[in-house]
Amino acid sequence: MLALTIAPLSYTAPALPAMAPMRATTPAMATFQDFVDSPVADTTLEKPWTSDEISDAAGLEGLAEKLNPIVGYWDPLNIGSTSKENIAWFRHAEIKHGRVAMAGFVGWIVQSSGAHWPWNLQGFPGTGSTPISFGDISAAGGPADQWDALPSAAKVQIICGVGILELFSESSVFLEAEGQKHYVRGGTPGYFPRNLKAYAPHPIPLNFWDPLGFTKKMTPEKKQASLLAEINNGRLAMLGIFGLVSASKGLIVPGLDSLGLTPYSGEFMAPFKANNADLPFVQAMLDLRGEQIAREAAILGDAYLNNGS
Repeated sequence: MLALTIAPLSYTAPALPAMAPMRATTPAMATFQDFVDSPVADTTLEKPWTSDEISDAAGLEGLAEKLNPIVGYWDPLNIGSTSKENIAWFRHAEIKHGRVAMAGFVGWIVQSSGAHWPWNLQGFPGTGSTPISFGDISAAGGPADQWDALPSAAKVQIICGVGILELFSESSVFLEAEGQKHYVRGGTPGYFPRNLKAYAPHPIPLNFWDPLGFTKKMTPEKKQASLLAEINNGRLAMLGIFGLVSASKGLIVPGLDSLGLTPYSGEFMAPFKANNADLPFVQAMLDLRGEQIAREAAILGDAYLNNGS
């Protein structure tokens, strides 16, 4: 790009013969700075946005009053002063993380109760794999220990399943098929495609968003109230799942540390363990982590000896 931009400036045309017809001068390629300095730059860079979704601080303030009139509008990151695309991105992220946290909070409680499926996770007849039942996974300990105990194939399936859901929710192809737009193009934050029969690799007989049809007969007012409740419940669930994670590591969390949660001695930020060494790069990561732990232990040991002396 830089070479193409400066090339017309460094080119010297040869002398033309007398009376030769003159050609029109080819305009030099405009530089990016020329475009920025142009009076139409702002309109040219403007992204399409033709909806009435919240796109400024005033809209966020109004939403905050509806969600929690006691706390009101609080924007320490000053998100309301940024672009409407940025505001939509944060709104969608909050809704999505709230939904994940609600599922995680309920899942943590169910898994901690010992509830599990009655059949095998792997080791079906004729597969040749070591039999592992859901009961074996449940007996590993708390929810985090149960994740660590999962075989590699199960973890890969879960991660790929999450990736497929992300693909459906972020792809403009699926959104536009239902008359929607991406949330940073004026679409509705939190919207998830309903019907994927025409695009999924196999028919999905139920509505992907609301398979049991709970929202079909809702009035617009009821839907709006439910969406606000979802955001509030998601915020509470995010605090709740962080509390459960902290309490399982031995921290004092009012209301949770006295529930007798199963302690977790592993690392929440390390999704793959020694039983997943059959996956690419996992063994190398485990080796690096082991070296890091050894170095940290040596540093702490030296500090203890120096202080003791």
